[in-house]
Amino acid sequence: MKNSQHLEKQEERSIFTAPLQRRSFLQFAGAGMAGAALLAAGCTKDDGIVAPPSTGVTLDFKDDFGVLNYAYALEQLEAAFYTQVASNIPSTFSQAERTYFQDIQFHEIAHREFFKKALGSNAIGSLEVNFGMINFSDRTSILGAAKTFEDLGVAAYNGAGKRIKTLAYLELAGKIVSVEARHAAYIRELVTPGTSFADLGSLSGFGSNAAGGLDASLTPDKVLPLAAPYIKTKINVINL
Repeated sequence: MKNSQHLEKQEERSIFTAPLQRRSFLQFAGAGMAGAALLAAGCTKDDGIVAPPSTGVTLDFKDDFGVLNYAYALEQLEAAFYTQVASNIPSTFSQAERTYFQDIQFHEIAHREFFKKALGSNAIGSLEVNFGMINFSDRTSILGAAKTFEDLGVAAYNGAGKRIKTLAYLELAGKIVSVEARHAAYIRELVTPGTSFADLGSLSGFGSNAAGGLDASLTPDKVLPLAAPYIKTKINVINL
């Protein structure tokens, strides 16, 4: 575990001190502007707002902070997963696959750090993950978990977009979900080559329409129970 944490710190430093190579996309210059806007947006009345519980972390959906903290929580989960994969990726992965997984890892760390910086003091704490049901030495187990996280992430962004009140944040969410969808397509291609890169079957019960070219959309009350088995930290939801 120490090696995994050390690796992640090294990779985080590479993000902030050197240009991201290959397909990396996120520009952190926008994080400061987004953070300032979020702080300004936080000056709102709390009349009639439910008080947050005192344990775990709380996602308060009364404003944009809640939605962005929701995205931040999911990005924490994905970043932790890909960091653990990268720390000792099985030999059954080709060199090209290793390279792509590292790209995805850097993307997810970048997403996580973007939300953390933008939210500032309004960010929820770090989540403790639970990957006990994933066999990180087995290719099939890794790909199955990656497929779950990517499909869930895309559906979560799609379902949360309507809750974002600030257009600038909606644009940022759109930029991130489009990259998450590319991850999902790549993972699906690895799971079933040539047949499933845009197959939405696993989430078809939650509003996807693969035949019509529409991706899945899940509301937070559907997403969080699906993510819960992988998160030890208690997540409280209010004002949903």
